[in-house]
Amino acid sequence: MRPLITTHFVSLDGVAEAPGGEQGYRHSGWTMDVEADPASYERKGQEQEEATAFLMGGRSYDAFSEVWPAMDYFAGWNAMPKYVVSSTVADPQWHNTSVLSSLDDVAALKETEGGPIFVQGSMLLTQGLLKAGLVDEMRLMVFPVILGSGRGPFPDDAEDKVSLELVESTTYANGVQYQVFRTQR
Repeated sequence: MRPLITTHFVSLDGVAEAPGGEQGYRHSGWTMDVEADPASYERKGQEQEEATAFLMGGRSYDAFSEVWPAMDYFAGWNAMPKYVVSSTVADPQWHNTSVLSSLDDVAALKETEGGPIFVQGSMLLTQGLLKAGLVDEMRLMVFPVILGSGRGPFPDDAEDKVSLELVESTTYANGVQYQVFRTQR
């Protein structure tokens, strides 16, 4: 079984939308207000090397597919298989991208041979994956800021709690914490 890993930049109050400056959000680019620490970005680069597939929702596909193919930093993400869980994306143009129609399709993908499947961004998808019990690990880059509004990756309407075990934690000089949680089943 392939592990499904979600990875997010989040504020202390759990907001994860528009960390890099995406247009149309109240707090767009909020991670830029915290002094950069090269060690934290090195850790994010290690994630990129671990991933063997990239899973995203339709809105994230629309945003990522416009930017990432031209970025050298994301060369690994561009080459690997990508899967979009969407009812609106019909003919993805980003190289090596397939459309999945449901969380059942994600469960089937997890049963295939291969390495880790990463979800980056895609808050609504992450919420659904957590509620469906499909997430094996959550990796959070927690920034020392409270935004007060915005979407996050955590469901607020789950029928059951999601129990997690902290398996790694690193605090960087800028106060950002990298936390890795494994889901407990």
